[in-house]
Amino acid sequence: MKVIAIIPSRGGSKSIPLKNIKPFLDKPLIVHSIKIALDCPSIDRTIVSTDSEDIALIAKEAGAEVPFLRPAEYAQDDTLDLPVFEHCLQWLQKNESYLPDIIVQLRPTSPLRTTNMVEKAIQILTNNPQADSVRAICEPTQNPFKMWTITDEGYLSPLLNNTDILELYNQPRQNLPKVYWQNGYVDVTRRKTILEKKSMTGDKIMPLLVDNSNIIDIDNELTFKLAELMHIENKKQL
Repeated sequence: MKVIAIIPSRGGSKSIPLKNIKPFLDKPLIVHSIKIALDCPSIDRTIVSTDSEDIALIAKEAGAEVPFLRPAEYAQDDTLDLPVFEHCLQWLQKNESYLPDIIVQLRPTSPLRTTNMVEKAIQILTNNPQADSVRAICEPTQNPFKMWTITDEGYLSPLLNNTDILELYNQPRQNLPKVYWQNGYVDVTRRKTILEKKSMTGDKIMPLLVDNSNIIDIDNELTFKLAELMHIENKKQL
């Protein structure tokens, strides 16, 4: 069973310039994800897919492979994950005759993940051959049953409805249906799911439930600084 980690790292970033190589405490942000991948016993290769020569250099120095520079057409603001991963897998097959069985996606903006989290996700997929993928989830801080849209007439309309319970949005939190948020900390997918089903997840998705106390999505300068503080606190507890 060949397992590789692919770390997608586009050079452009609107919210934080050069976000993926911005210093996060003692090292560039992307290096934290590279180190986690290299420390995972189940992962055979760690590959960074980037369009940036600066990111490629830092990734190589950290021990990752950067066998190609991603074409610009797969590095736009609205580029989805699927074509990026298809390109990487097709490149490996064409240029190295190499096809992994399992692909681990590690986004650079999740530096608080742990090796245990990644190993557990890989194990879940290998133990469930009928599953297409595994996705990290956690309980959200806000329940979508209390969220709204605005109609063309200017009125509020519940985002979600449930006919079993009247006016769910007026119910206390403990009465609401249990929901989970995909936090992006780790996604594990079979090669066949990506190349044959043309999907990053497929139809049968297994959950990796993680504690939401360590979950933060780095999207701007504030969340970047908060993530650094959380990382420092986590180290103190070790």
